[in-house]
Amino acid sequence: MNNTMLRDLTLLVTRVALGVVFIAHGWQKFDEWGLDGTAAAFGQMGVPLPTASAWFAAIIELAGGVALIAGLAVPLVALLLAVDMIGALLIVHAGNGVFVSAGGFELVLTLAAAALLLGVSGAGRFSVDRLVAPRLPGNLTRRTTGARAAR
Repeated sequence: MNNTMLRDLTLLVTRVALGVVFIAHGWQKFDEWGLDGTAAAFGQMGVPLPTASAWFAAIIELAGGVALIAGLAVPLVALLLAVDMIGALLIVHAGNGVFVSAGGFELVLTLAAAALLLGVSGAGRFSVDRLVAPRLPGNLTRRTTGARAAR
């Protein structure tokens, strides 16, 4: 297996794993807590505009997770997911230390970092992005990364 194939498989596994986690968290906001419950919880945590923030987080996490798995608009989706997680880190979790068991930031920091990494790495070969936008970061093949890609 060459390095390009290994890279693309790693991007696929990472997108799927991260997408599953984001889908679970987005779905939880819709199904388990409901958007009213999520907004109420956000309000108690000091999140600004809790209703709008609840809608943003739920939609971005659910739809963004699906888009990551499909490899669709990964640079944009990853940036939005990172913004969502950085907001959670700064507004809710930063003052609670590292560990998630104490309400800390370890999960949201890890999710933000992974999303940012995908945002700059791109979706890779096994993605919708590769089919519809082959010039996005991470979608160029070895054959097109030479002088033609530099133009």
